[in-house]
Amino acid sequence: MTSPQPTQRPQRPYFSSGPCSKRPGWKLEVLNNALVGRSHRSGPGKARLKDVIDRTKSILGIPDDYLCGIVPASDTGAVEMAMWSLLGARGVEMVAWESFGSGWVTDVQKQLQLPDCHMVKADYGHLPDLAALDCDRDIVFTWNGTTSGVKVPNGDWIADNRQGLTIADATSAVFAMDIPWSKLDVVTWSWQKVMGGEAAHGMIVLSPRAVERLESYTPQWPLPKIFQLTKGGKLNAAIFTGATINTPSMLCVEDALDGLKWAESIGGVSALMARSQANLTAITNWIDQTPWVDFLAVDPATRSNTSICLKIVDPWYTALSAEDQAKGAKQLATLLDKEGVAYDIGSYRDAPPGLRIWGGATVDTADIEALTPWLDWAYEQMKAAYE
Repeated sequence: MTSPQPTQRPQRPYFSSGPCSKRPGWKLEVLNNALVGRSHRSGPGKARLKDVIDRTKSILGIPDDYLCGIVPASDTGAVEMAMWSLLGARGVEMVAWESFGSGWVTDVQKQLQLPDCHMVKADYGHLPDLAALDCDRDIVFTWNGTTSGVKVPNGDWIADNRQGLTIADATSAVFAMDIPWSKLDVVTWSWQKVMGGEAAHGMIVLSPRAVERLESYTPQWPLPKIFQLTKGGKLNAAIFTGATINTPSMLCVEDALDGLKWAESIGGVSALMARSQANLTAITNWIDQTPWVDFLAVDPATRSNTSICLKIVDPWYTALSAEDQAKGAKQLATLLDKEGVAYDIGSYRDAPPGLRIWGGATVDTADIEALTPWLDWAYEQMKAAYE
């Protein structure tokens, strides 16, 4: 006999890992003052875009000599822009331990076809030996593995006197994890992750060393317009003051500003990180008392506090065929979706079967705590269906 349904439900059952939950209290009316019908190149339009950049730099504590800009095509566009514009000047270390990092490896090897490319990979749940990387080569890596729940714990492994550039896809880390800016030369993310913004817009941060590379090195391949960060061999500085390469949605811009103002109102990046860490703690406390589930990340120091990935470890479940394991995990997520208590928490399609619960700063810990009894209930239901 299975347990009865829990009586308390999450108030906001939005645990998708992207696009992510809106901030607490968000309403459509926050977009009422959006500059719809206005050119993004008008004075007011550029001012709104620059406001996003300025507030972002202030909240995150980005160094004054680093540049921050809004770019097309979400985090994917920002990473591709960095790789196509900067790589090839020296050898590159491509680091991957989950789906998106593996995608960047494929692009560099098969699209850019760089001859001096060293691939460093680890299985889901593990982090490669970062200390073994050569910082005199360029390094491309994800700060947080969104599909594996494995994060980089710190930047101590990055040499201060490095000759290469460090390029970090940090889309599910920025605003929720401590980012050591001085260790990084390119950092990218999207509005749709930790701040719960809308899709299709990316952010890119460049260090002075990255700017120097842009102005001293020309790739051997042609660059599409949306990847072009220079004009006439010099940095296109206008990108970093609000003159975007292509047309942004001013509705999305207004929404991004709303999220940034909320972050300021609750205490800035330290408060955002604390909210996300509290969500991970709530999951950890539940797992410590729950025998059927565990983190996918093996080392506690590398467990993500945003994309919290879980695996089912019940011996009954692990004895199933791989096909039935995948089917069972999907049934569990589907049942929770139908009950309206957790949307979109199945593991990523390329990841091991399990659950992925977003614990970023816009998610309330009370909702995580209300969710965990439902996870137990749904697992009992799924298991009973097989027996």
